[in-house]
Amino acid sequence: MKILFWLAAAVLCSPAFAQEAMFRGAPQHSGVYAGAGVPQVAKIKWQFHTGGQVLSSPAIANGILYVGSSDHFLYALDLVAGTLKWKFKTESRITSSPAVSGGLVYFGSFDSNFYAVDAATGKEKWRFKTAGERRFAAKHLHGAEPANETMPDPFDFFLSSPVVWNGAVYFGSGDTNIYALDAASGALKWKFKTGDVVHASPAISEGTLFVGSWDSYFYALDAASGKEKWRFKTGEDPEIHNQVGIQSSAAVADGVVYFGCRDSNLYAVDAATGKQRWSFSNKGSWVIASPAVLDGKVYFGTSDTGLFHGLDAKSGADLFSVDFKHWPMFSSPAIAGDLAYFGSHLGKLYAVSLKTQKVAWTFETENSQKNGATYTKADGTPNYEGVFSDFFYDDMVSGVQQMMSVGAILSTPVVADGAIYVGSADGNVYALR
Repeated sequence: MKILFWLAAAVLCSPAFAQEAMFRGAPQHSGVYAGAGVPQVAKIKWQFHTGGQVLSSPAIANGILYVGSSDHFLYALDLVAGTLKWKFKTESRITSSPAVSGGLVYFGSFDSNFYAVDAATGKEKWRFKTAGERRFAAKHLHGAEPANETMPDPFDFFLSSPVVWNGAVYFGSGDTNIYALDAASGALKWKFKTGDVVHASPAISEGTLFVGSWDSYFYALDAASGKEKWRFKTGEDPEIHNQVGIQSSAAVADGVVYFGCRDSNLYAVDAATGKQRWSFSNKGSWVIASPAVLDGKVYFGTSDTGLFHGLDAKSGADLFSVDFKHWPMFSSPAIAGDLAYFGSHLGKLYAVSLKTQKVAWTFETENSQKNGATYTKADGTPNYEGVFSDFFYDDMVSGVQQMMSVGAILSTPVVADGAIYVGSADGNVYALR
């Protein structure tokens, strides 16, 4: 019996089982990391080039960084050297951020499959076929013509990132469902149908799963059974340009759920009852990034206005904002020490001091250095007029990709071992220290 006990303990404490990692650091998605981060101007420790845009956020466990790319591969990189350990091929883009738990890596692909692969070898453990991945689509999207044509949203970049909890893995899908699978086998435990695409990432706190849908509702479900506890209705678009829905993933802290919405509000909702505590208006600017919560404050970035806000968590009062000249921030802030780290569409990673409320340092991606000036006006703001000159749907799609050519950072940074790790639309994964 003693030998069996020793063997079981050895297995559970082995590197394959020693750590877990997921989007925003933990099931509650607070976005807060241990350690001091990188307080001084960051330099490149290493960079690894993939064959496509890296919009996925890294997951780090047991000295390995896992990240997806639009080249259809999931990569496992040595954390110290940035060298390739293995890569796993799917049939489409991977913009889901992986989760690591129990020696497996979990992630979704635009090929409509959800995968579990061995964290050490990259060998497939199982896959689960959803009812079909798709982007949010609507007529007259963002005011583009032709007004009567149903258009996939070119700003629907991300897939839902999984969260692992209590032997199950949870994620949303473009087929409008929220899924709970057995983490070991991939067997379906339950699914919950919403009214539209679910690309936000679920958060779990005290046995409740929290996630928003593009149907404009935010849901609280019992994580064990999938039964609805409550739902919260966000705003509608009076101009019928379909500025609705929830891309932002929630953060849960002190009994409150915080999340952003394309109706331009950041919401604080009571986690137990679903009653609104407060909302903060961003005056027409989307909130795609997920908020970070620390020491009674909520931090998040905006889209069109390019502002980084710090709010009082209890009242929603605006404590400060930092202006990034209308460059959108889809990258969610990661906090370590007294700095918040996040990226922008300009291809820059920013470190903002939470004490001074000023930019401490800035890092530019490779393509931002090459192409950033091409799409920037003299005053530092984006040259949207030059890119979106004719607001026909095809031109909008082309314009979005032109803007991505500056090495935009939509990936959310991860802080580990005194360094920062983040992906970029220039195809690189950067390790900064």
